[in-house]
Amino acid sequence: MHQKSGNRKNYVLDTNVLLHDPGCITNFEGNNVILPMVVLEEIDSLKTRDGLCGCQARQAARELSRMVEEKAQQSIQNGIEIGKGIVLRIELNGYHNMTEITDELDLEKNDNRILLTTLSIKRATPDTPTILVSKDICMRLKAEAFGIEAEDYENDRVALDDLYRGYLTTMLSSGDIDKIYDSGLNCPKRIKLCPNQFLLIHAKDDPARSVVARFDGTKLVPLQFENRSAWGLTPLNLEQKMAFEMMMDDNVKFVSVTGGAGSGKTILATAVALEKVIEQHAYRKIVFVRPVVPAGDDIGFLPGNEEEKLRPWMGSFYDAIENLMYCGRNRKTRKNCSEENVSVDSIIENLKCTGVIDMKTFTYMRGRTLTDAIVIVDEAQETTPHIAKLMLTRAGQNSKFIFIGDPTDNQIDNVLVDSRSNGLVYLVERLKDSTLTGHVTLNQVERSPLAKLAEKAL
Repeated sequence: MHQKSGNRKNYVLDTNVLLHDPGCITNFEGNNVILPMVVLEEIDSLKTRDGLCGCQARQAARELSRMVEEKAQQSIQNGIEIGKGIVLRIELNGYHNMTEITDELDLEKNDNRILLTTLSIKRATPDTPTILVSKDICMRLKAEAFGIEAEDYENDRVALDDLYRGYLTTMLSSGDIDKIYDSGLNCPKRIKLCPNQFLLIHAKDDPARSVVARFDGTKLVPLQFENRSAWGLTPLNLEQKMAFEMMMDDNVKFVSVTGGAGSGKTILATAVALEKVIEQHAYRKIVFVRPVVPAGDDIGFLPGNEEEKLRPWMGSFYDAIENLMYCGRNRKTRKNCSEENVSVDSIIENLKCTGVIDMKTFTYMRGRTLTDAIVIVDEAQETTPHIAKLMLTRAGQNSKFIFIGDPTDNQIDNVLVDSRSNGLVYLVERLKDSTLTGHVTLNQVERSPLAKLAEKAL
């Protein structure tokens, strides 16, 4: 999709496509990209909003402004050439002679105005295929009802079933397994691995023997942190051991972990962060980041300063720290906080006051550089690819980023993304070939038997 072909096409973009990917126009090589006037009006009205939507709208406006300024001698109404054979133009709401349709539609709704503009373009250029591109499934259905070809924006989509999992299973001889522990084993040519991918190996000649190895980019090597714990927490299954290995290795600067509710993503990341900062002093502070994508009001409608607004959204981190503090995993911490009236809130507040913990949302991240920090990004499936990139480019010297989330559709509230187009799966697929990155998918639910039943049965 969106690749250069022999025949030019008219691609009419819905507002949500620009919000999803502000740089999307450059992906329609060899075609005409048309923006209805109402799309510009929506972008203009959204750019003052807080949160992810406002951030994306502002970026989209900047991208459009840059394209127009570079072609100042050309008319945007007639079309400007922006490279790659792409012609961009703005279309006025020219559907006044379509009374047989306008009488049936509420023109106060922007979606209907976009549909009618697309239909007028189709009628005006019958020899050129006209396609409406929208992230909104209802919009695409309405377009089909009017005889308009409609597509989703799929330039950055990743099929969830094909998502890189971070590990494979194979069979090798016991001799090969021994080599892994001696000096490392060259990866068999029949097995294609990415750097920091894991291999669960079963011995051909000994059914009872199996090991997990990691591909370091050159050889298969044993796990470094297999028998270690962090802040009293020990991984409970093979997948958690793999994720733990990536989190504990300071040479791996970006770790992504996906998995369903109760698989251990947040508590693993939090335990490693506390261990690295408080015990090992490998980093100066922990930065907890979470995108604020509510089902109702935006963060801007909550009273108080940034810290007070964020508190309701940081419950997963508070829960993880509370479990680590009081569930018997860390005796040293329990002794230091032995007074029964010491709450997790007061402990976290003390860590925040001393600069050990910082809590942020993406709204306040532009322009920042996070140096000497371990950064945990929770609910990363709520981000767009653009916002995920923005977050990762905040990385300063001696920083480590851990992105965690569940990329399935039932865990996404952001209307700009879905299971195949969110920022988390985008980063997993785009960064998997680097030695600086690692990814693991967690499948087992360890929270409780009830949580495991709910995850499987409901």
